Amino acid sequence: MRTVNVSEITEQIKEMCIEANHYLSEDMKNALSESEKQEKSPLGKQILCQLQENLKIASEDMIPICQDTGMAVIFLEIGQDVHLEGGPLEDAVNEGVRQGYKEGYLRKSVVRDPIERENTKDNTPAVIHYEIVAGDRIRITVAPKGFGSENMSRVFMLKPADGIEGVKEAVLTAVRDAGPNACPPMVVGVGIGGTFEKCALMAKKALTREVGRHSDIPYVKELEEELLTKINQLGIGPGGLGGTTTAFAVNINTYPTHIAGLPVAVNICCHVNRHAVREI
Repeated sequence: MRTVNVSEITEQIKEMCIEANHYLSEDMKNALSESEKQEKSPLGKQILCQLQENLKIASEDMIPICQDTGMAVIFLEIGQDVHLEGGPLEDAVNEGVRQGYKEGYLRKSVVRDPIERENTKDNTPAVIHYEIVAGDRIRITVAPKGFGSENMSRVFMLKPADGIEGVKEAVLTAVRDAGPNACPPMVVGVGIGGTFEKCALMAKKALTREVGRHSDIPYVKELEEELLTKINQLGIGPGGLGGTTTAFAVNINTYPTHIAGLPVAVNICCHVNRHAVREI
């Protein structure tokens, strides 16, 4: 049994909130660079250049990559041989978010009640997803999620008879409907299977997978590649102004489901697709 004080989790999350909002992950930087080389539209190529210039300025001057610094989404994979001490874990996570958004001068976008709309003034509470895994380590993923793209996400409760063609059409429908509103080029996270809430969670987590790394399941890998090609043929393009780069990646997660259902969730993220990962 390994003991971890929750104050260490607070410190890590504080730093990760600042890191994710100021520095794009290497996989996303590479995707932007490669897309600029391959983009066929002159205007699209210009926009991709501007996005890269924005990243350079953000990192050099410590300015957030985007003014919408998101709602903090936290994935915690906790080893079952870890004993946590020092207070409630959820409080420690939210304290990390609170400190990170205050010390990083990040925009506070969370309202306390969805109807009354009073701002919490520190971007808490976070949305926290817990998973108990083997071992004695804690893996933390911080993924600030802006709502321009979040608002474009969808859940489709398909019938089993809709099959894989129905899944394809659902994903393409979500991307078509999103158009320029999701700040393309985008990363498209897809969850297939499980239940209403499980497919949405899988789609969200799919966004944190490294761009260019495909599913280990052969048919899912083929589906990812096919959908990426079809999405980039829609012509939405960088900034929604036309071009051949509408998405950098389609990441799909699957899970067993009920004989009567075929749930599909599409969670879209904008061109920054912020996420930071650390292990304790």
